[in-house]
Amino acid sequence: MIKDLWYKNAVIYNLAVGTFMDADGDGIGDFQGLQRRLDYLHGLGVTCLWLGPFQTSPMKDDGYDVADYYTVDPRYGTLGDFVEFSHACKQRGIRVIIDLVINHTSDQHPWFQAARKDPNSKYRDWYVWSDKKPSNADEGMVFPGVQKTTWTWDKEAEAYYFHRFYDFQPDLNTSNPEVQAELLKVMGFWIELGVSGFRMDAVPFIISTKGPDVKTPKEQFDMLRMFREFVQWRCGDAMILAEANVLPDTDMDYFGDDGDRMHMMFNFQVNQNLFYAMASADTRPLVKALKATKPRPATAQWGQFLRNHDELDLGRLDDEQRKRVFEVFGPDKGMQLYDRGIRRRLAPMLHGDRRRLELAYSLLFTLPGTPVIRYGDEIGMGDDLSLPERNCARTPMQWSDEPHGGFTKSDKPILPVISGGVFGYERINAARQRRDPGALLNWTERMIRMRKECPEIGWGDFAILPTGSPAVLAMRYDWKNNSVVILHNLDDKPKEIALAVGGVGESDRLVNLLSEDHSDPGDDGKHHLVIEAYGYRWYRVGGLDYLLRRTES
Repeated sequence: MIKDLWYKNAVIYNLAVGTFMDADGDGIGDFQGLQRRLDYLHGLGVTCLWLGPFQTSPMKDDGYDVADYYTVDPRYGTLGDFVEFSHACKQRGIRVIIDLVINHTSDQHPWFQAARKDPNSKYRDWYVWSDKKPSNADEGMVFPGVQKTTWTWDKEAEAYYFHRFYDFQPDLNTSNPEVQAELLKVMGFWIELGVSGFRMDAVPFIISTKGPDVKTPKEQFDMLRMFREFVQWRCGDAMILAEANVLPDTDMDYFGDDGDRMHMMFNFQVNQNLFYAMASADTRPLVKALKATKPRPATAQWGQFLRNHDELDLGRLDDEQRKRVFEVFGPDKGMQLYDRGIRRRLAPMLHGDRRRLELAYSLLFTLPGTPVIRYGDEIGMGDDLSLPERNCARTPMQWSDEPHGGFTKSDKPILPVISGGVFGYERINAARQRRDPGALLNWTERMIRMRKECPEIGWGDFAILPTGSPAVLAMRYDWKNNSVVILHNLDDKPKEIALAVGGVGESDRLVNLLSEDHSDPGDDGKHHLVIEAYGYRWYRVGGLDYLLRRTES
């Protein structure tokens, strides 16, 4: 049983250990450095850290090519350093979830090395092989334009091996019971070291059938129930956050009709339509996506996000919608990636416009689900488009205007800190913004605090309220005899609306949670509001005595 659905009202902060802070001065971030920055994260209001992969790896894919699931890469420290870090998080009330990369391993992993050397090794069946190159080998690449095939010849094994991702990442045969048992051991190992769950990478590929004769892969959803049962057996309130960019009609297959599969999933459908809404000032496709993804079990939750460590995937939009988002947020070919997405960070996509950044993050914090923030976005970090593929948005955190942004004392960090220009560390850094009460960092801290005080968003049911304008999104959340109303104007022009609210409160008054601009209904029973360009409002229905009125159900 789940002891505590803590993830329903969490604030998750995503980072890679190697991008945050370097304590030993070797140019690479490490656990000791990250531990020294926990007070910053605690002050920001973060309740959960999601760490990118940090296990031993050749680092051909930022650690997503794991060579040993039971270790910490020496560049980041030791297992002892990780335990000290997880303990320090626990002291501050911060949970830790880590990337679980189990669709594939590195080709340097001992399992694959044993598999390629000996056809009689038990590890041979831990991967997917074919004597002949399958006819569909040039289909299904995750990274089109960079990746040429999904089957590669291995001279030592004298066979082709399957890899949904890069050729140095052979797929595990996840249908093999021995592989499944080992993956559960991996999960159990890290739970014992203090993690509260996992962000499971590439879930649809993990559960798909694999092999040279598989033309149309089938998802083995029972595997998800096995993973969930195991983590909750080991730790009753552990959770799994699934990366599954799937259509809404299959969402319940991943959550489970009885809520017995994934605890959380990223809402890619809402994410892609949100960027279209911001590009076009048309919220109607976003509303459609919100309604389509509304059904979920009571124990399940959506993870809402703006940007992450990958490209902004627009593959679910139609051609005209995708073209519009490209035109507004990534017009140059160098800003685009894999013929489907944009590889930029949020701040440069929005041209550093504070109004639009606040609008975007207000949306993030008030969409139905749990907000997931990317490191550095709280200060408006930029990107370095001279770096290849997704590395452009994975540059070191900018702490101060000291050399290398206060990230390292080394002469050369593994990726260069952004320097010069509008988004350089000399201008955009945490130290400078902490001293400025009006800075984006301090605004974000206040918004996170207010988001925690609105559990209706994480726990409650929502309704879309008609506004008479496709540019204005109005949502009401109801939970335990309380209601909040959230408004956003995605247009660059002010909008006047008449809003019938409903909901639960001592009166029909709307109390603004962010300013003194409250609203009472007119004679027609509607609230007549003018929302400025890129404006937003957070209201409570009735008054601020909601804690006194909150019921048990």
